[in-house]
Amino acid sequence: MDRQDPALRQRIRKTPDQLRSARWFAPDDLRSFGHRSRMMQLGFSEDDFRGRPIIGVLNTWSELNTCHAHFRDRVVDVKRGVQLSGGLAVEMPSLSVDESFTKPTSMLYRNMLAMETEEMIRSHPLDGVVLMGGCDKTTPGLVMGAISAGVPMIYLPAGPMLRGNYAGKVLGSGSDAWKYWDERRAGNVSDAEWLGVQGGIARSAGTCMTMGTAATMMSIAEALGLTLPGASSIPAVDSGHQRMSADCGRRIVDMVWEDLTPDEIVTPAAVRNAAIVAMATGCSTNAVVHLIAIARRADVDLTLDDLDALGRVTPLIANVRPSGKDYLMEDFYYAGGLRALMKELEDRLDGSALTVTGRPMAENLVGAEVYNPDVIRSLSNPVYSEGSLAVLRGNLCPDGAVIKPAACDPAFHVHEGPALVFDSYPEMKAAVDDETLDVTPDHVMVLRNAGPQGGPGFPEWGMLPIPKALIKKGHRDMLRISDARMSGTSYGACVLHVAPESYVGGPLALLRTGDIVRLDLPARRLDMLVDEAEIERRRAAWTPPEPRFERGWGWMFSRHVTQADQGCDFTFLQADFGRAAGEPDIY
Repeated sequence: MDRQDPALRQRIRKTPDQLRSARWFAPDDLRSFGHRSRMMQLGFSEDDFRGRPIIGVLNTWSELNTCHAHFRDRVVDVKRGVQLSGGLAVEMPSLSVDESFTKPTSMLYRNMLAMETEEMIRSHPLDGVVLMGGCDKTTPGLVMGAISAGVPMIYLPAGPMLRGNYAGKVLGSGSDAWKYWDERRAGNVSDAEWLGVQGGIARSAGTCMTMGTAATMMSIAEALGLTLPGASSIPAVDSGHQRMSADCGRRIVDMVWEDLTPDEIVTPAAVRNAAIVAMATGCSTNAVVHLIAIARRADVDLTLDDLDALGRVTPLIANVRPSGKDYLMEDFYYAGGLRALMKELEDRLDGSALTVTGRPMAENLVGAEVYNPDVIRSLSNPVYSEGSLAVLRGNLCPDGAVIKPAACDPAFHVHEGPALVFDSYPEMKAAVDDETLDVTPDHVMVLRNAGPQGGPGFPEWGMLPIPKALIKKGHRDMLRISDARMSGTSYGACVLHVAPESYVGGPLALLRTGDIVRLDLPARRLDMLVDEAEIERRRAAWTPPEPRFERGWGWMFSRHVTQADQGCDFTFLQADFGRAAGEPDIY
């Protein structure tokens, strides 16, 4: 029986006694009596929950997560949709991690959210789940956990905030903050102007409205087939987002009856589609880490080399900052959104890939249209001839590093210069603010000890500030290298995710100030021009740093996190580590 056949799927329906929740509520025994009694304690009658799909609504709202500020209201819309389709929705508060306030980085807690999601689903009487996320790490964390749990799931993206505005100028979150900060350091922005930018750059609920990590991962979720068509592009405060929320609630009930599970959707074809779409959008460099992790949860082999190969042949066609020049996500939505972009790429995508609609991707793209060809370009008129990301190899990064070519000055695509090495962010910060720093535009700034273990948690420190001495001379870009990540809203000639990281003895730990570093982007090479014998002498003299953690979550993270090129998931959570725990015992 081919369960992938959409026509057949319409005829396959679970019966109420086959619902997962029936294990909790259906048997005539004392334990089920207790479960039914507690549901009645919550105010439900037996008709409310017995024989109906019970839908967990995993809500990552919190009062400190600005990206999800509207989720307190949207959960009501989701629950309305579930109820209208005959299900019972139960809100399940989930770990809310955001990149603005969660320190040292929300990446330290992505895997915690994934573990919480998987175990919350497995341990409760949930037949299906709606995942409410959007801020950078919430999309991969929720999706990774739900894939491992294996019940029907649908993802509801938070959506981008409205365009920023100050003094008649359109502002993009992150990208313009960096630009105005450089100008302020150069003495070109007054206190009043700085305050005006501060109040105007983020003016509604929703995620960053550039093609940063949040927009990237929401787009990837849609390209994987895990959202309803068009869901990833709707601005957070648009009334269409309320309607989409209710639609998600309605659809998940049908997915439960159809037994449409993530393993049928997140296939090699879907992962390849997502990678192509990511490249064409001008995606965040963080897409590399998260998409590899998601793929490995679904037992799909995806490597850095696979992503680089797709990047070489996929033009960047979304003219959205920071890789694009003029537009933001609100403009992208008005131009047709992700469905329109995917329609432009249709010949390159596998249209047979199944989606949460129960229909193949190709059917979801029928009728999609580009309304502004300058925002969503054609393949013959791209923003950049290759995709968003490039993967580098060399004696500085034998396991890989990534760079965003379209977001940096082409002058640095091939560059050679002396290294200026810093062992910590405070050391680097003090140096770049020193106007007497001996630095030239040819120098290569290097920050190490900022990777998955060294950061700790792989923080977004890779957008190294341009030294004030260069800022005041008019320079706004230079080659920078780190084993850190970078915000997807950032830009510049930044090489990131150097693997293995310096903290575990990667070659970056052996680089010294004054060593010549060479980047050859066309050849995908990053090397230190140091004699191999000298490198080996340095390696023999290197001593490991003291452990960052001696207990708790950080200790667990440090012992089990993989390197950047492998997705930074925990070794014991990937699909190839062992079988999932399965259904819990109920006695």
